[in-house]
Amino acid sequence: MTLTQLGGQLGIDSGALSKIENGKKKLDEKALPKLAKVFKLNLNQLKDEYFSEVIAYEIYVNKCSDKVLALAEEKVKYIKSKNAKQGDLGFN
Repeated sequence: MTLTQLGGQLGIDSGALSKIENGKKKLDEKALPKLAKVFKLNLNQLKDEYFSEVIAYEIYVNKCSDKVLALAEEKVKYIKSKNAKQGDLGFN
């Protein structure tokens, strides 16, 4: 499949897709469902890969300490528990 063909299926200009391929531009997360469909990938696994890449890049660029992932994990657990409690109360 050419970049032009792939770009057509994803709704992305082939020039932009070339830049994404070469690391000069970032893929928009909105393209993930179409990308998963075209390549018959699991969307949730693709999202995990995509966001882990985004997070890793931000940690690297901002020279964060090794603690940042543990802190983020704690915050995610807190947000999930908070939202679960609100859902139980009918706020979601």
